[in-house]
Amino acid sequence: MNQASPLRKVSLKRLQAAIQKRLNDGAPLTQDIFCLAGLQEIRYVFLYPEQNDIVLAGFGEGWRSDELGNLVGVTTGRPVLMLDDLLVALRSADAAGKTGISCSIDPTQEGLNRLSQFLSQQTTIGPNPNATISGIEESLGPQTVTIQGVPATSHFAQVLVAADYRMKRLAMNFEAAPVRGLGSYLAMNSGRGGSMMPRWWLEPDVDPLVKSPDGLAWELKAMRVKAMTEDDFLAANGQRQQSGKASANAQRWANNMTKHYEELSTRLPIFAELKNVMNLAVISALIARENLADRADCPLPMLMDAAALRVAELDAPRQVPSQASFIKKGSNWIISASGGVLINSWAMAARSQADADNTLAPKRAQAASDSDRWWWN
Repeated sequence: MNQASPLRKVSLKRLQAAIQKRLNDGAPLTQDIFCLAGLQEIRYVFLYPEQNDIVLAGFGEGWRSDELGNLVGVTTGRPVLMLDDLLVALRSADAAGKTGISCSIDPTQEGLNRLSQFLSQQTTIGPNPNATISGIEESLGPQTVTIQGVPATSHFAQVLVAADYRMKRLAMNFEAAPVRGLGSYLAMNSGRGGSMMPRWWLEPDVDPLVKSPDGLAWELKAMRVKAMTEDDFLAANGQRQQSGKASANAQRWANNMTKHYEELSTRLPIFAELKNVMNLAVISALIARENLADRADCPLPMLMDAAALRVAELDAPRQVPSQASFIKKGSNWIISASGGVLINSWAMAARSQADADNTLAPKRAQAASDSDRWWWN
């Protein structure tokens, strides 16, 4: 299992059976089950109706605990896919088709009203910038965390919130990015213009899925994460409104974040974890949208039913403190007030193209196994 494999396979049918056996024996699930045999991505989905099975395949290797306690690949250092996240993605796939999967961190309307009143009394940052910043933060108050599409108590949801919050801290210079070339939004801003509320969010960027002619093999060729932006502004009545456009500097920072995302993921594992759950969400949406379990005659009651196999429940994130920054070389301030993560997994799963090179069918044939093992290389 420790040896790296470009195409490690996990049988959902046999994984379910392995879990059921552990439960029947009164034994805890093993770490290889929790870590999905060290899979770090799902690139292929293979259907085997003759075996009543669906197989997920992608790069995998052994794992270790890093200094923060994350389970990561022994050579790549990247977080492995987790069983709990797969279960949440599978069970939430139908709901995601209606609402998407998202998190947002937003100020309350009461906080925005207080902020509007406070700012109306400020003509500049003032002689004591720290006092002004404290006034902005106190006026805005705690911001509300909203999660849609997945249980707020799940590890999946916590990844969404933590990645979004960390991105904002990098943008607003509350912590330095551990990669060269990714400065803060604050550092690139000239300070000209009025009070600004830039909003950033992260979403998957996926090439169209490739589909074999018989629909028994699918490939997710490229899985990327991109940063998006739009400016918000406070209307005279204190209502936060979306401008429908992004300032040049906010867009520059979003583009730079996208450019450095992969490198950043190797230094800050939360961003690699976000890419992992996005990967699982897209694959689960594909399984649901295309009715792959029915096509393969592969019922997955334990994996699909929350009552049959519970996932860990964590404290649901509900609030985060407001933080504001100011530009020393100018007279204005910047407030990071909102943002989030958006995973429109069904839209990603709906975009497919034919396997023009006819490479998927041979890959599916080569990946098959008659073994009773639930994973293999």
